[in-house]
Amino acid sequence: MTHQITKPSLPWKTRISITLISTITDAALRSDGTVNRRLIRLLDFQVPPNPKPTNSVTSSDTTIDASRNLWFRLFSPSLPSNLLLPVFIFFHGGGFTFLSPASQAYDAVCRRFARKLPAFVVSVNYRLAPEHIYPSQYDDGFDVLKFLDDNSATILPENADLSRCFLAGDSAGANLAHHVAVRACQAGFQTLKVMGLVSIQPFFGGEERTEAEMQLVGSLLVSMPRSDWCWKAFLPNGSNRDHKAVNVSGPNAEDITGLNFPETMVVVGGFDPLKDWQRRYYEWLKASGKEARLMEYPTMIHAFYIFPELPEASQLIMQVKDFMTNCCSKLQQN
Repeated sequence: MTHQITKPSLPWKTRISITLISTITDAALRSDGTVNRRLIRLLDFQVPPNPKPTNSVTSSDTTIDASRNLWFRLFSPSLPSNLLLPVFIFFHGGGFTFLSPASQAYDAVCRRFARKLPAFVVSVNYRLAPEHIYPSQYDDGFDVLKFLDDNSATILPENADLSRCFLAGDSAGANLAHHVAVRACQAGFQTLKVMGLVSIQPFFGGEERTEAEMQLVGSLLVSMPRSDWCWKAFLPNGSNRDHKAVNVSGPNAEDITGLNFPETMVVVGGFDPLKDWQRRYYEWLKASGKEARLMEYPTMIHAFYIFPELPEASQLIMQVKDFMTNCCSKLQQN
């Protein structure tokens, strides 16, 4: 049984953008499991890297493996070169199926992260489903860390401090960041050290239908039919949503109790149908003996922070900054 709920209060500009995104996305998802990429390109405005400072941030693209279109966009704040800055490795959302670091919304939000944190932001372009299924996306994410660790002297500015590295992502990107963090714990890098994980409204799920999924029917950006389609496109044939990639705290979850898993900040929105899965993730991290903090935005929708007109978008970036400062100060105390 579904329940009537109050709708989130959003500016008209935000509501129109979201309605357009949702309508085109649904039209592009075909029943045979393929995506109409031409239709998606109408919606996905791409912006090139900009070597000239825009809002005090420059950007450049670096190719890691052209054969799988693996590259990243580096955002560098215009600050004195003697100031050591952390490295913020970011994975974009889009249900593992859409978008890239060149997508206008992600280019803009990573520019804001670089300026306001401040940090060098590495925004990763990973392969997309259904053309590339699990674990391609996780392989790509981890390979970026290896590449940075092996080539930091030539690829990153001199004042980029890889020993203060943070993994971050929103939605599917937060799912990806979690799984890359698990691999990073077992990797033995030379310089790169993951200090923290910023998990913004992670895209997790399971076979069960949670209370929020049943209550928030017809919600903005995330719907159960859309989520189910994306999981089916991402997972190997024959898998269900209790796969360890999807239900990270469920029956097939990886045991992280013995890993030096980074402190994690989990962001949850009150109007996000995925919020119950996200809270379970937070509780699972705590139960696994890991440091975790929960940031709740009771009136916010999924992906709220990419809409700069919402005051909560700026608030979240400041909370990320505080989290990073806190993680780094703990390291200095030890």
